[in-house]
Amino acid sequence: MIAHTKRPRKSSPSKREPVKRRRLKPDLRAKQILSGAITFFAEHGFGGQTRELTAELGVSKGLLYRYFPSKEALIDRVYEEVFLRRWSPEREAALRDRSLPLIDRLKVFYIGYAEMVLEYKWSRIYLFSGLAGASITRRYIKIVIERIFKPVINELRGEFGFPPIEQLVVTEPELELMWSLHGSIFYIAVRQWVYKFPVPSDIDSTIEQLVEGFYVNAKNMMQRVLSRNLPSDVYKKLNALLVLMLEAADRIIEGFSHFVTSITALITCA
Repeated sequence: MIAHTKRPRKSSPSKREPVKRRRLKPDLRAKQILSGAITFFAEHGFGGQTRELTAELGVSKGLLYRYFPSKEALIDRVYEEVFLRRWSPEREAALRDRSLPLIDRLKVFYIGYAEMVLEYKWSRIYLFSGLAGASITRRYIKIVIERIFKPVINELRGEFGFPPIEQLVVTEPELELMWSLHGSIFYIAVRQWVYKFPVPSDIDSTIEQLVEGFYVNAKNMMQRVLSRNLPSDVYKKLNALLVLMLEAADRIIEGFSHFVTSITALITCA
């Protein structure tokens, strides 16, 4: 007779012990929920229901509200984590360092800025927030205008010989030119993360090209727009300075002419 070897029985699924959720410290649990919420909003936007968010995170609504009392409170933390924590005050300060050529400062600044803007979660959360009317996009734009647009415009004015923004208010064409540069950079992210279309293989070179075009356009625009927007007293001072410079040039030419005449006479006498 053939001996039959008994095989060990497999335990049925119903008899398995339930997997216990690992208890985390409150700060770690909050970070876990925040990280999951960032991923959720980047994937699905801000229009979903709270139950969809909690299902995605694998937590109860009660647990979510224990750490974030409302959806708006959670969005506030997402804004701080994704947008404010990645802001670089050092890069912002370097933008004002006039010991370096402005065109070089702009290239370095926007290459670094693009690394943040073109990141998957950053760009999609920014876009979804704007579409849903959430506060993230509006708050961030205010920071961009005050801490990037205006400083860049001020540096460009100094570069091209125009009064600072404290003396002459920022004009609409200047702001629109800034929007054009930032829109061009952000559109790379839209192509990649929304349309799923190829983007430049060398992002840094693309950013440098955009900045170079922006610099040339800024010079032409400011010469055209700011010259007619200068206050009358500033215009008079600049005009008076130009007259003095021309008079000084005439005296230099006249003096040089006398010098040449004297040298010629000495040579002739010799």
